[in-house]
Amino acid sequence: MNWGSGHLTAGGKALEYTTFGPEPGEAPVVVMLHEGLGSAALWRDVPARIAEATGLSVFVFSRAGYGQSDLADLPRPLDYMTREATEVLPEVLDHIGAARYILLGHSDGATIAAEYAGRVEDMRVRGLILIAPHFFTEEMGLAEIAKAGEAYRTTDLKQKMARYHRDPDNTFRGWNDSWLAPGFKSWNVAEVIDYWRIPCLAIQGRDDQYGTLAQIEEIETRAYSPVDTAIIDGACHAPHLEAPEETLAAIVAFCDHLAVMEAAEPEGV
Repeated sequence: MNWGSGHLTAGGKALEYTTFGPEPGEAPVVVMLHEGLGSAALWRDVPARIAEATGLSVFVFSRAGYGQSDLADLPRPLDYMTREATEVLPEVLDHIGAARYILLGHSDGATIAAEYAGRVEDMRVRGLILIAPHFFTEEMGLAEIAKAGEAYRTTDLKQKMARYHRDPDNTFRGWNDSWLAPGFKSWNVAEVIDYWRIPCLAIQGRDDQYGTLAQIEEIETRAYSPVDTAIIDGACHAPHLEAPEETLAAIVAFCDHLAVMEAAEPEGV
């Protein structure tokens, strides 16, 4: 594929993408998966900074319903993150065509990355970086999502979202309605952690309003493969934006360590 920006087709939808850093070579490509109201653009300068600090290629895309990608089909099924992981993300990685990947996800995107590693057998994926991942619902998180729904109805949130999304109603409803659906309270995908066989860096703001540290503890308790954690003081749900230097340092250290481990592997692995 052309290393630059454009659209690719995955899951039957045209998805916008943009890239940073060098064209893919021997080193892994960092593929970034955004949060539940995010997009490629809403990562802001984070992808460029990761590319510059690590020297790695970075690929960013907007899932269906986000940014300038095709709209999502609503209502979303309650297992929409699992479907993104098992039906859409494989096509995205195939389109990129790299030999190795590091999946970096935030919030919903972190869950999708985690599910991919636990549900799809893909030796190209060499590491996981999960920022504020969700593996199960928590009452405090659902309460914040309900507050977001109220803000969408009563403030200028819709107008602000329209700066980044083709159809803010499609974006917001696809996220908010799914998380607040009665059947979603019992949602739990923590079992995917049991099947990881690659290193993971888990990052969370200590004051995350959408999830407690129980999400990170679930990783530490269940993971068979190596896990590093970075709990960022003074940060909430988006430590990459709220504490960028500390978060970037953790990401760079993980990527450097992963490169050392890769170099030590026998040829052909």
